[in-house]
Amino acid sequence: MSETPQNPAAQNSTQPRVVIVTGGSRGLGAGIVESYLASGDLVAACARSVTPEVERWRTEHPDRFFFATADLSKSADAKAFVDAVVERWDRVDVLINNAGVARDGILGMATDEDIDVVVDLNIKGTLYMSRLVSRRMLARRSGSIVNISSIVGRSGYRGLGVYSATKAALDGLTRSMARELGSRGITVNGIAPGYLRTEMSHGLDEGQMGQIERRTPAGRLGEPVDVARVCQFLTDPAGSYLTGQVLVVDGGLTS
Repeated sequence: MSETPQNPAAQNSTQPRVVIVTGGSRGLGAGIVESYLASGDLVAACARSVTPEVERWRTEHPDRFFFATADLSKSADAKAFVDAVVERWDRVDVLINNAGVARDGILGMATDEDIDVVVDLNIKGTLYMSRLVSRRMLARRSGSIVNISSIVGRSGYRGLGVYSATKAALDGLTRSMARELGSRGITVNGIAPGYLRTEMSHGLDEGQMGQIERRTPAGRLGEPVDVARVCQFLTDPAGSYLTGQVLVVDGGLTS
């Protein structure tokens, strides 16, 4: 009877992981950064600007947290960021593609700039980062990638056509990359969050938020920690047989 192939990451599970979180300065990204720092990992985050959370992490975790400003819609920025992480810690074990932006409004009224901004960051930025990091992971034959999409990419929402299209694209990317990288010990999964209590929901008034809560079986909006826990689950080195899946984390809203 042949032995079960071993994932190198699983054999070194006691070693701190090197985790990249894009869009990690606020909201959901900040919650994910907090989770991996609490796990004792080495965390690198990027965003377009520095926030008080970033400054706090720099002070509290000077040896385990790295931050750089970057516009991931530009391939040169993505490369410079990944190069800086590898120069600092020599590898990347986990990539959380979280950076994203939305522009509200019906498609017929969207400007070229609206479309370009959303597509360039949400799709091209994720492609740039996944390409750069997967090359590093292929050399080591181990790693985990998680793409953060959205329930709007599955259900569609009025006024979010461009955003919905980009998030649906990420789900397709997740499945394709899982097929490409699975034989090399690399898992690729996605998370489709529902409504979270972050700055992305601040455009909703109390009546709208109350309606969403009433329609959600869990009876509440999600918190960043709800998604961060699923990130931890999907990137656990022991879970090397789970790949190509998009997990919906929405309190049952779309069930």
